[in-house]
Amino acid sequence: MSEKLRGAEIFCRALADEGVDIVFGYPGGAVLHIYDEVFKQDKFKHVLVRHEQGATHAADGYARATGKPGVVLVTSGPGATNCVTGIATAYMDSIPLVVFTGQVSTALIGNDAFQEVDCVGITRPCVKHNFLVERVEDLAITIKKAFYIASSGRPGPVVVDIPKDVTANVTEYHYPESVDVRSYKPTTKGHPGQIKKALQLISQASKPMIYTGGGVILDNASEQLTEFTRILGFPITNTLMGLGAYPGTDPQFIGMLGMHGTYEANMAMHECDLLIAIGARFDDRVTGDLAQFCPEAKIIHIDIDPSSISKNVPVDVPIVGGVSHVLSEMNRLLREDEVKPVDRAKDHWWQQIVTWQGLDCLKFDGDSPLIKPQAVVESLYDVTKGDAFITSDVGQHQMWAAQYYKFDQPRRWINSGGLGTMGFGLPAAMGVQFAYPDSAVACITGEASVVMCIQELSTCLQYDLPIKMISLNNRYMGMVRQWQEFFYDSRYSHSYMDALPDFVKLAESFGHVGMRIENPSDVDGALREAFAMKNRLVFMDFVTDQSENVYPMIAAGKGQHEMHLASDVRELA
Repeated sequence: MSEKLRGAEIFCRALADEGVDIVFGYPGGAVLHIYDEVFKQDKFKHVLVRHEQGATHAADGYARATGKPGVVLVTSGPGATNCVTGIATAYMDSIPLVVFTGQVSTALIGNDAFQEVDCVGITRPCVKHNFLVERVEDLAITIKKAFYIASSGRPGPVVVDIPKDVTANVTEYHYPESVDVRSYKPTTKGHPGQIKKALQLISQASKPMIYTGGGVILDNASEQLTEFTRILGFPITNTLMGLGAYPGTDPQFIGMLGMHGTYEANMAMHECDLLIAIGARFDDRVTGDLAQFCPEAKIIHIDIDPSSISKNVPVDVPIVGGVSHVLSEMNRLLREDEVKPVDRAKDHWWQQIVTWQGLDCLKFDGDSPLIKPQAVVESLYDVTKGDAFITSDVGQHQMWAAQYYKFDQPRRWINSGGLGTMGFGLPAAMGVQFAYPDSAVACITGEASVVMCIQELSTCLQYDLPIKMISLNNRYMGMVRQWQEFFYDSRYSHSYMDALPDFVKLAESFGHVGMRIENPSDVDGALREAFAMKNRLVFMDFVTDQSENVYPMIAAGKGQHEMHLASDVRELA
């Protein structure tokens, strides 16, 4: 006979049986029964954050770095609502999270009780699914369903709202090995006929492009993608979310595409006659003006989410299925010589791409008396030998990180893509550091972003997290300022940060090491000194050139070939 347990005990036992090793959370009245059981158990670690948004971002960073669902536990009311930004961040980037929120007792639901909110209703637009557990008998199987839904198919966040009385009531405990969710049957294997149609198009292409997104990383398909790309010899570009899926130092990789992608990647997209889209969703920051997107190209689209195919851009050969399975099957057929792609060595297409690469669109003034933010990222890459986990916040610094740090491995680049969440970087770095305590973790941030979740420096002290904070401080909301310069006649409305803290003293007040770097000649040495402090969080405040902009840039409503370039290369284009 199964043993009888309280709901709070069932919660902890179920997480242990699911293999959860870490939970990020913040206690409150509605979840105190659960927290009492958390105190008694030793199967998983609980991390006390300083704000519930920090909990969701930390769990998100953990999930992106490991591929396992991140887990959050918070109380009802403001505890739940404080999680919404982090839940939406994970939803936009298809990150598996399971967020447990406390709720008032079932008898009080709908009575405007203390710290009651309709968590299911509030989160419905930004979750893959959510549950309200009304009976203790349903708790274990609901938890199982939550983890299954979050991590299968196209991943995403799942919210489980648990009333307090459910955690106090008693029932027999049984945690199922598997679950079957009615009407949820994700397709994992690509259709053989569609795969062969795609390979036939590949065999006929003269100007092909491989365009990949975060779906490759989410499905752990980097090895298959690398084999596929090298067999074909085609040029490849990654989205912001897909960086690291294919080695960034490989000659076939021609840089990130999109609004701040390289000249050669965007031009190759515009001129190609075949586009092979893999695990990408044709985001507006990639496509630019849809009417001008890849105007001459036939399009193959591989994605596990059927709703993403032809959603923004009509495609010629859709393949619904897991990227890993589809690429493995394509590679098998290619190895068996069923398709003879164009020989790269004789391909005029590569000659054109090399010509575009000669523009050196990422060139910047390395002799400036001011610190150039691009130079800081390049130096960070050298100091870490490209072997660090890099998180970022959102803005100019995020784009410079994506452009100048070369990611050769998946799950090393951790950033908020779809939602663009300022404040993400620091708590995400915490989640990564917990997952990989012996690895170098750096957060590239800006002075505007970092203050949004700055309280998590306290969490870092409590748990001895040796994160290295790289603040590219230009005293502006940099990307807002850049847009105001380009499109609003330099009217810098509320984008200047003129009341900033002394970040060195702030870091020291939290018990960490602070550095302020103002001279270009000190950049490399400061980074080396910081990373030599293996057991300390170091906050590096780099005072950078305020006027620097991110180039290339495609303005909203423009085509991929209509890029703004830096002044010293614009005429060459």
